[in-house]
Amino acid sequence: MTVSAELVKQLRDKTNAGFMDCKKALAETKGDLDKAVDILRKRGVAVAAKKSSRTAKDGLVQSYIHMGGKIGVLVEINCETDFVARNESFQQFVKDVAMHVAAANPQYLKPEDVPAEIIEKEKEIMAGQAPDKPAHILEKMLVGKLNKFYAEVCLLEQPFVKDDKMKIKDYLNSVIANIGENILIRRFTRYQLGEEL
Repeated sequence: MTVSAELVKQLRDKTNAGFMDCKKALAETKGDLDKAVDILRKRGVAVAAKKSSRTAKDGLVQSYIHMGGKIGVLVEINCETDFVARNESFQQFVKDVAMHVAAANPQYLKPEDVPAEIIEKEKEIMAGQAPDKPAHILEKMLVGKLNKFYAEVCLLEQPFVKDDKMKIKDYLNSVIANIGENILIRRFTRYQLGEEL
């Protein structure tokens, strides 16, 4: 099947993947844009997994100020080389993450970072909301509710504010696949004027 340049461009705009990767994915899916996005995401996860063991010591610290100085964010995102740190796609990713942190206010980077006592407290609250459920049903409910909790408080699990069909971790994996280096969101801090200390 011949894939139009316009369709390839649409897929590139959606995924940030390379031209040839987009063309191959569209050919595989006979021009189905949504299925092509899924294929590219799966490939991005596989590529990211291969690169995750490599050391990322270069990168950028980015600031973002929002609402006339009422919200400020600092993020540190690492990559393997200074060449990539100067890459436009990497820099855009860093800016997008900083803006996302300002908008979505994550508390932690990933689920493993959430303290055990907070998870236990959430489980207690969730169990109290359905006290009459059998244990095996309650356990399934808790897993679902915990995943929802992580999507609210963990940066990597949050839906990206610019495209809520993609989580931040999916965006990260697509950038890793596109650039070809390990990229790591190391840390972030968000300040809001007048918030309780």
